[in-house]
Amino acid sequence: MKLRKARIADVEAMMSLINSNAEQGLMLPRSRNMLYENIREFLLAEMDDQLVGVASLHILWSDLAEIRALAVASEYKRRGIGSKIVKTLEDEARELGCTKVFALTYQPEFFKYCGYEEVSKDQMPQKVWTECINCIKFPNCDEIAVSRTL
Repeated sequence: MKLRKARIADVEAMMSLINSNAEQGLMLPRSRNMLYENIREFLLAEMDDQLVGVASLHILWSDLAEIRALAVASEYKRRGIGSKIVKTLEDEARELGCTKVFALTYQPEFFKYCGYEEVSKDQMPQKVWTECINCIKFPNCDEIAVSRTL
């Protein structure tokens, strides 16, 4: 498996992978616009030149980063791809000086496996008031917040 930063040419494949996971109820969908606007945040996992995993590291504050849009292709799940992506993004967060990483997820057990703890969304005011307020599910978010101190 090879990890690399996303390029503009990857957006359609990223959107397909993310939104196929969203259609299964595993995550929220992402728009093409969101992917283009945040392309520099995304890390891709490839096997045999095929996209098999994706996620982004989004900085919210001086010490806070979010892992967003984590998706792995169905046929490649349970092979450690998601865990490797999370670890790589955590390393990037450390290099940037972030001391805390969180995610909003429908898959809390996966993140707990990666060392995260379930927390109240009330502990994430920067996220709620900068991005969640624009979500179609706000204020009735059903995602679970997980967090890890680095």
